[in-house]
Formats: sequence, structure tokens, C-alpha cells
Amino acid sequence: MQQSVSEIRRLIARHKFWDYAFAIVGMICLMAGILVLLALFADLVKTGAPRLTTGFFTSFPSRMAEEAGILSAWVGSVLVMLVTACAAVPLGVAAAIYLEEYAPKNWMTAIIEINVTNLAGVPSIVYGLLALGLFVYTLDLGQSILSAGLTLALLILPVVIVATRESLRAVPGSIREAAYALGATRWQMVSDHVLPYSLAGIMTGVIMGLSRAIGETAPIITIGALTFIAFLPNSPITPEFPFVNAKWLMDPFTVMPIQMFNWTSRPEEEFQLNAAAAGVVLLAMTLAMNAIAIYLRYSIRKKIKW
Repeated sequence: MQQSVSEIRRLIARHKFWDYAFAIVGMICLMAGILVLLALFADLVKTGAPRLTTGFFTSFPSRMAEEAGILSAWVGSVLVMLVTACAAVPLGVAAAIYLEEYAPKNWMTAIIEINVTNLAGVPSIVYGLLALGLFVYTLDLGQSILSAGLTLALLILPVVIVATRESLRAVPGSIREAAYALGATRWQMVSDHVLPYSLAGIMTGVIMGLSRAIGETAPIITIGALTFIAFLPNSPITPEFPFVNAKWLMDPFTVMPIQMFNWTSRPEEEFQLNAAAAGVVLLAMTLAMNAIAIYLRYSIRKKIKW
């Protein structure tokens, strides 16, 4: 009996040792990744900081590196992301709700679920080729902001669906059973109970998807984004009734990654500085979106009382 107790203690000690070893290895890997990212970001900031002036944000691209700016690029990125969010979020959330709460569990829904999961890992250039044939040529939308937004919406749609489904699954089944017990219909159960509790995860998945889309280059190049543009699209808001203008959807555009690609392809060192400054802005926009996702998740989860 005494021998078996000592063996159990040695086994527990060995397991604890491997737990500590795994924790140390994981911490080392985490710190290595963070330090590399910080080093790259610091070098990018050091290189591009001299160009981060007000004129850099309010000037159009130019053949003179000192006068070039990112006005058309960041405005185009914002408008493309607006179209992407308006297309991907409602469709992705609705599809996830149907698959998780309404769809029957059979072979057809299983195939759909597998395909949706696999689509999240498809290279972005494939979506660009699909959009080129569907939006640009078949639907005749041209090389416009609408085409770009719909292309990126297709790209992040599987991410939104998967994130929303995982958030819906995280809601305890007792919440659904309690709603049914009080006489709620399925839609009342979903809209009044399941969705509010899963909103934090849904918002996080949506913003993570948009963070990926804002830095994509391959699908935007494929559908014909301009590498040099010295004008802005039409404004979505007008001073006259109905105060909304849809002409901007069909305007040509450029985005931040395309502008960076244009500058990095030039041999002059001054354009490399511009590209570094644009990289700082793009990375700051991405980090800001992720920070918003973390804040929303934290603030919404604080209100959940299970």
C-alpha cells in the first residue's frame, strides 16, 4: 500500500513537472512572437515617422514622394469596409442562426457545415478570381467600390458564420428550454435570449473578419483596383434630400494595401518611407479594430448574468 502511494505521488509530481514545462515553453513562444512583432513595428514606426504629418493624410498620391499622401487610399479603405460590413454581417449572422437553430440535422446540412468551414481557409486570390467573373463581368459592376466590398464580404463570410455559430453554441441549453417553457416561439427564443447572450462573440468574430479584410491585397488587385488615383469617390452623404448618395458605390477606388504596393515597387528611397508610414497607419487601423473587438466583448460579457 505504501509503495502504491509513493508511486502515485511520483506520477503526480511528473505530471506537474510536464505542466510547468509546457507552460514555460508556451510562454517562451508567446514572448518570441510578441517581441518579433514589436521589433518589426518599432522599425516600421522609426522608418515612417518623419512622413506621419497632417499633410500625409490630406494629400493625394503624387509622383513627388515629398508631396504624396494617402487621402484617396484611406478614404477608399473606409468605404470598401463599409460595403463589406453591410454585406457580410447580416448575411453571415442570418446563415449561422439558420444552421444552428433552424436547419435539420441531416447529411445536407453536414455537407454545408463542412464546406463553410473549409471556405474559411481558401486563399484570398481564389475569391478575387470568383469576384472578377461574377461581379465585374457577369453582373457588370465594373472595377468599383461595390465590387471590392462584395469581394471582401465573400472572403470573410465563412469567418463570420463560424464565429457566430460558436457563439450561439456557447449559450447554455437551459436558456432555450426556459424560453420554450414560458411559451416563447423559436424566433422569440433566438432574438430575445440567445442572440443577446452571444452578441459579444458575434461582434468579436465580425471585427476580426474585417481586420483581415482591410489588409487584403490579392482579391482587390484581381478585380482591378487602381494603383494611382488622385481624386475621391462621391460622398455617401449629401446636403440635399434624401441626404444619401449611392453613386459612390460605382466609383473607381484604391485602398491602403494597394497604395503601399505601388510605393514599394518604386526604387526611390523616399517612396519606401511613404510605404512604411502607410504601413504604420494600416497596422494602427487593424490594431484599433481588434481593440474595439476586445472592448465590446468585455463590456457585453459584464452584463451577462447566468
